[in-house]
Amino acid sequence: MARMAGVSERTLRHYDKIGLLTPAAVDRATGYRWYGVAELSRLERIRALQRLGLPLRRIADLLEAPDTQLRQAVAEILTSIRRDITTLAATAAHAEDHLATPMSVLPQQATVGPRRLRVRHLRLDHPAKLAAVCPAPPATLLTWLRGQPTGGFAAAVTTDRGGTQLILPARAVVRAVVPPPTGVIQAGQDLFGWLDRQRMDVAGPTVEEHLVDADGAQATVLEIPVRSRPATG
Repeated sequence: MARMAGVSERTLRHYDKIGLLTPAAVDRATGYRWYGVAELSRLERIRALQRLGLPLRRIADLLEAPDTQLRQAVAEILTSIRRDITTLAATAAHAEDHLATPMSVLPQQATVGPRRLRVRHLRLDHPAKLAAVCPAPPATLLTWLRGQPTGGFAAAVTTDRGGTQLILPARAVVRAVVPPPTGVIQAGQDLFGWLDRQRMDVAGPTVEEHLVDADGAQATVLEIPVRSRPATG
C-alpha cells in the first residue's frame, strides 16, 4: 500500500492513529495492516486534497462532504495562498529596495488610532531650525512636509499650557526609529524617498516623537501618515 501510493509506512500509521485512514484489517499476531481497494481510493483522495493545500484536520471533515463544500474549502485555500503571495512579493520588494538604496532607517507600516495633542503652531523657513524650537524630551514635533522643503513650511510643537488642540485621526502610517548616530533630517529625507519608491503619498503631518527612558537614553520616532498613490494608465 505504501509503495503503491508513494507514501511511507510511518505516514500510514499516522493516518490510522488520527482516524483519517483505518486499515481494512489488522493481524493481531503481527500487527500487520491490510488495505483494500476502498482504502486505496480514500488514500488517493487524501493525497489529492493535501496537494491542494488543505491541512489534515480539514481533510478529515471533507472526505465524505459533498462537492460544493469541497470546492468552497479549496476556494478559501486559494484566497489565502494569493494573499500570502502578495505579502511575500511586497516583502521581497522592500528587501530589494533596501539593498539597492542604503537607508539610515528601516521603515515599518502600521495602523494607529486617533490622538489628541495640545500644540503651538509655528512657521519655519528651514529644517535646520527645528532643533531650536523643539522642547526637551519627552516632546512631540509635527511638520507639514511632503518631501524636501523648497521654502517655508508649517510646524507645531506640543505644549503644557496654552496652544490649541489638534486631533490626529486613525490612520495608516510608515514609522521608523531613528538610530542615535543618524540625524533626524537625513532620516526624514530617506523616509520620503522610500515612500516615493513605494508609490505612497504623504496624507498628513509627520509626527516626530522625542522619547527618553528612566535611564536617560533618548530616541526619536518618525511617523508619516500615508495613502497609496493611484495607479496611472
